[in-house]
Amino acid sequence: MRASCQVVRRGRKVLEILLAGGWALAPILICSAVALAIVLERCWTLRRKSVLPPGLGDEVRQWARSGQLDPKHIETLASGSPLGELLAAALAVRRQPREIIKERIEDTGRHVVHRMERYLNTLGTIALIGPLLGLFGTVIGLIRMFMEVMAGGIGDPARMAGGIGEALICTAAGLTVAIPAYVLHRYFRSRVAGYCVEMEKQATALLDDLTLTSVAAAPVRPRRAAAPTAPSAG
Repeated sequence: MRASCQVVRRGRKVLEILLAGGWALAPILICSAVALAIVLERCWTLRRKSVLPPGLGDEVRQWARSGQLDPKHIETLASGSPLGELLAAALAVRRQPREIIKERIEDTGRHVVHRMERYLNTLGTIALIGPLLGLFGTVIGLIRMFMEVMAGGIGDPARMAGGIGEALICTAAGLTVAIPAYVLHRYFRSRVAGYCVEMEKQATALLDDLTLTSVAAAPVRPRRAAAPTAPSAG
């Protein structure tokens, strides 16, 4: 019972602090909600087993060696994961020369990376404007404080404390939102970069297998026998 009362008191205290921040705190709260939604979505989407399913590269290379591939199989592979989409793009043009397969892998890789980096620019923008919104709230609070001083003089410290409190609350809220957003933005960027390196390794290994398979399957043309030379006279 005592613990529940303490939780209620802390909740009321937090609510009072937020209300003391004034209307300038509203954009910061909106940014914090958007940042939290992006972080949760990216944590779920960028799980390693969903981006790089274990053993998928070896399995696909085994399929390529056996030659048991059909359009429906490749379509299922492409819809399963980003790595599967990249490998399926190579398998779709597996009978083409190496340069064409490599170009298709690079084109597909750009689209895959773009989807993995979705919403990260928004998260970086929140990390950038968070301190600016806090500074904006600080300026609003100081203006309010000076207006109160101009209206009633400095005889009432409570009026000055209200403006100073609003300024400090907005500054703290802006930094509280911006710092985690910046750290998580850099973290997701580094994770995507690591995934790109792994997918490049898997795609290169598949490209080598497809190239060697096509070379080994190419028929060897027999050499034409040289025409006998006529004996020279005398």
